[in-house]
Amino acid sequence: MVQAILLFVAGLILICLGGDRLVDAAVAIAKKLGIPQIVVGATIVSLGTTLPEILVSTTAAFDGSAAIAAGNAFGSIICNTALIAGITQTIRPAKKVETSALGWRSAFFFIVLIAMNIYGFVFGVYNRPVGIVLLLLFVVYAYLNIKRSASEGDAGEEEENADEISVPKQLLILVVCAALLYVGANLLVDNGIIIAESLGVPERVIAVTFIALGTSLPELVTSVVSLIKGYGNVGLGNIIGANLLNMLLVIGIPAAVAGIPLEKSTVSVDMPLALLVMAVLILPILIRKKSSRVQGIVLLATYAAYCISSFI
Repeated sequence: MVQAILLFVAGLILICLGGDRLVDAAVAIAKKLGIPQIVVGATIVSLGTTLPEILVSTTAAFDGSAAIAAGNAFGSIICNTALIAGITQTIRPAKKVETSALGWRSAFFFIVLIAMNIYGFVFGVYNRPVGIVLLLLFVVYAYLNIKRSASEGDAGEEEENADEISVPKQLLILVVCAALLYVGANLLVDNGIIIAESLGVPERVIAVTFIALGTSLPELVTSVVSLIKGYGNVGLGNIIGANLLNMLLVIGIPAAVAGIPLEKSTVSVDMPLALLVMAVLILPILIRKKSSRVQGIVLLATYAAYCISSFI
């Protein structure tokens, strides 16, 4: 148990180090290429911070732990939105959000999640055809990001010192930081499971709480660091992008490989709650072009109630 706790702490340190430099590198690339911060957050940063979820769910599917594969994905969406976005919006609500960049990504998210919820409710499984469709939707999402990035400007972003930035160097830093996040998250998840199992916690509860929180720590660190450094749109874009990737890749890859049977609680609780918390976060922002501290408090209260009910 002592070794597990020490490795757990080591993983946390790696995640903190990786998340700090990941934000700096992403913002540098955005300045150099003239790409809005929210776009970089929703693409490069979110892909890097979602790698732990992708690898954990794919490994779990190969090992036959379907509850972990599905629970990790939707638990991470809930954690990203209710806990991480809840924290950042409570500390510092977004005052100016570029809704042209946020709007279509949000619509994409809601359409995919609603379709997945209906399909899961009717069939109780995500089989290989569903996985293939999700992977094709990821290709569509990536294409739309590339095509629309030029028109998604953010007038509030600064471009000073852009000529001094080396894109290859910053990309290398991104790769290294993503690796640190992956290693750190793995240490957290593996040892978190050991600690949880020693306390007699069920597999699904481990998936939607310990594993979801562990694999979402890169998003948490990235969002908090973005907030501290004044790049709030990077954090918000990271949340939206990571949530989309949780559905398209974290579910899509293992479903395409082996298929994922769904537990009733995943379809009846986790997926509707993921839809609800995203609506609480996104809809007011799209309407008012800014968020409020009340949204953050509501999201945090929702996450607390979700964790308590999962354990009960």
